[in-house]
Amino acid sequence: MTDEDGTDGDWRADRIGSALRGENPTVLRRLNAGFAVIGDVQFLPGYSVLLVDDPAVQRLSQLPRSRRLAFLNDMDRLGEAVERACRRLDPAFRRVNPEILGNTDAYLHAHVWPRFDWEPADRVRLPVWLYPRDHWSDERYALGPRQDTLREAVGGELDRLPA
Repeated sequence: MTDEDGTDGDWRADRIGSALRGENPTVLRRLNAGFAVIGDVQFLPGYSVLLVDDPAVQRLSQLPRSRRLAFLNDMDRLGEAVERACRRLDPAFRRVNPEILGNTDAYLHAHVWPRFDWEPADRVRLPVWLYPRDHWSDERYALGPRQDTLREAVGGELDRLPA
């Protein structure tokens, strides 16, 4: 099966391995301790994820202190890049919410959620995970070519920020 972005969906089964092999189409940039990727769903435009670069690492505490700090620095850098890009592209940008959860995917990763003033009043102040389930699977929110400008904006901001 071919995805909207024209790639084979197998990379989703091994997101980190496919990033290491250069086969993950969501990768924005290689960072010090992982990969900045744009999220599969974009109901909040600019949603991005930091993937650790070792799929065996399940928790932040499994990394040696220097790698742990590098991962957290990468998370901060990705958050600032998303903030800068979203603020420039959407005047209703509100803030960025970074999260490390790990309840669904066992490998260490951090979500970077932009939040906007145009979000429904009953959701804008709540965790993004309380959005209806259909937002996660509805094709109108799926990552595709229509996010190319956003991808370029976040990637460009990552390039401008110090490592």
